[in-house]
Parts: sequence; C-alpha cells; structure tokens
Amino acid sequence: QVQLVESGGGLVQPGGSLRLSCAASGSIFSINAMGWYRQAPGKERELVAGITRAGSTNYVDSVKGRFTISRDNAKRTVSLEMNSLKPEDTAVYYCNANVVKNWGDNGMDYWGKGTLVTVSS
Repeated sequence: QVQLVESGGGLVQPGGSLRLSCAASGSIFSINAMGWYRQAPGKERELVAGITRAGSTNYVDSVKGRFTISRDNAKRTVSLEMNSLKPEDTAVYYCNANVVKNWGDNGMDYWGKGTLVTVSS
C-alpha cells in the first residue's frame, strides 16, 4: 500500500556529485521523519541523513558538509544531494519514511529497495 522508490544512483568519479531522490506513494495520510541509509559491503547499515516533517536535519559525521537532505512534503519526496563523493561513500542507499496511513495512527517505517552508488575512477 505504501511504496518508496529511489532513483539517481549510479557510477561517479571521486569528487563528483549525485542526487538521489525518493518518492513515496500509496495510502499515506502524512509522513513523519524521512531519511537515507546506506550499507556498504561488510558494513552495518547506517543512517546517513534524516529530516523531520518540519525540516530539521541530522547527518552522520562522515558526510557533514558534503551531503544535503531535503524534502518536499507536498510531493512526498526526499532527496539527498551528495557532493565531493569519496570511494568510501560507495554503498547501496535506502530511502526510509515513517508513514502515518490514517489519522490517529502511529507511524510505521517503510523502506525503498535501494539504489547503488559507486564512487570509483
């Protein structure tokens, strides 16, 4: 009933930029926090950036100053602008959203299927 679809992943050279986007659709009343997670080979999945409904943001230290998360509540999208990319940014990036499906319900987490970002020469 709720789907999150990521786009924008791909291959980029070190120092380059990519913009990831995620669109939420389905039975949605509202969306609380949204975020981008990533998982690199051999590593745990980590929260890269999060954003509240009101626009407050939080970033993992390793991407501060390089990545910017934003959202459009009307369009139900969240984006991650990634600049000055490093090889260590290589990972599958997952969109997450805490979705309220009906008025008065608690939010539930939904996940996208992931999009691969490869930073390499």
